[in-house]
Amino acid sequence: MTLTRLSIVGVLAGALVASGCAQTRDFLRLNNSTPQETAQAENRIALVGFDQEVVPEEGLKGATFFLPDPVTIDQWALPGGNPEQSPPHADAAKALSVAWKRDFGAARGRNAHVMAPPVAVNGKIYVMDGHATVSALDARTGAQVWKADLRGKLKRDTVAYGGGLAIAEGKLVVTSGYRFVTQLDAETGAVLWRTQTEQPIHAAPTVSGGRIFAVAIDNTLLTYDFATGKEGWTYQALTEPARLLAASSPAVSGDTVVAAFGSGELIALRAANGNDLWSEALSRASRTNALSEIRDIAGRPVIYQGDVVAVSHSGILSSTDLRTGVTRWSLPVTGITTPWVAGDVVYVVDRAGKLYCLARETGLAYWVTDLGLGREEKGFLPSFGEGSKSKKKAKARPVWSSPILASGRLLLASNKGEMVAVNARTGEVERSVNLGAPVTVGPIALGETVYFVTDEARLIAVR
Repeated sequence: MTLTRLSIVGVLAGALVASGCAQTRDFLRLNNSTPQETAQAENRIALVGFDQEVVPEEGLKGATFFLPDPVTIDQWALPGGNPEQSPPHADAAKALSVAWKRDFGAARGRNAHVMAPPVAVNGKIYVMDGHATVSALDARTGAQVWKADLRGKLKRDTVAYGGGLAIAEGKLVVTSGYRFVTQLDAETGAVLWRTQTEQPIHAAPTVSGGRIFAVAIDNTLLTYDFATGKEGWTYQALTEPARLLAASSPAVSGDTVVAAFGSGELIALRAANGNDLWSEALSRASRTNALSEIRDIAGRPVIYQGDVVAVSHSGILSSTDLRTGVTRWSLPVTGITTPWVAGDVVYVVDRAGKLYCLARETGLAYWVTDLGLGREEKGFLPSFGEGSKSKKKAKARPVWSSPILASGRLLLASNKGEMVAVNARTGEVERSVNLGAPVTVGPIALGETVYFVTDEARLIAVR
């Protein structure tokens, strides 16, 4: 038995060394094992031990990569910009100047959490506060066009949070932690139909192909007819009692919908009937980190040129083939935000504040910028788990929003109220702007402007 185990270890060790991946730091130390041939950096696949850190690949330092040219975005109708949740490089926020700030409702508090990403069409920005009050604002000035309080009259409707917005065909779809899905006229705010749900919905909906897709708190993927609100097929993922406050919106490409759940499951289904195509578990156990037991995929999965990119709180960032479900590469990255995929690269920020630029084909790192370095503050560690009462003192790092690629820079904001602009090619922090309020929701772009929603229910326009 001992000889057998040693043989297996020897085979595995040889395979790891032969991979020639310089990205693994102290993963395996063997003498006189240098391979005679080493693959070029652009042809290697990331192989990093899950107790190691992702560091820049020596062969990619200073290397150039393709990024699409920036374009003017004339609508941001879904929480992820489009059904695939992979919006284009935005031609916006060149001056990085704050044009205006507008309050739109109840700020974050004990019984309210501002979690809905804004959406925008036809010169209007649509936002939702912590008490399911939806507002339409003029995108140029921030002036209010209309406001609708959608809370129910039941006693249980006094406390809830979460949900979000999506627009299609001049109709605004709203999901809510108050257990409903509703459709409004986007021009007037008039309610067109309303359907009650058994479970709260913390995630924003996705609309595609005449269907509404939304994930409820019990890890059920719900579907509704866009025209009538009638419930369609459902899919029940594994239940998971420990999860984050934030939740993920499904991505849709053609007749395939990819949904992420609090159980750490990433599942592809047939959009027409809910038949499952493949599933992947983005979760791992850690003996030294109890937070890894929270397996939630809080950020949206992104579909880009046949790949699905997603990151979990349990510490896995993966790229998966949309058609087959085969994992192309995976890395030990712990995240609660949505990756941004563009051209040859994937950008993602982890929970500790490290911003990664990775080769889309291989997962190897071009650069890594630590946004938390020098920004630590004495205090309590942020609480990510629902119902968490942890009071552990530590040097708390900022928690960053999902990034947006705008005018050659990555823009993201923190729960300390700071917005940073990072050079998309080099990782250098070029500018820092004080927004004056904490931000946890990812920004969107419309025209020349990037919009941030703060935890205090304030919309900030940056041009």
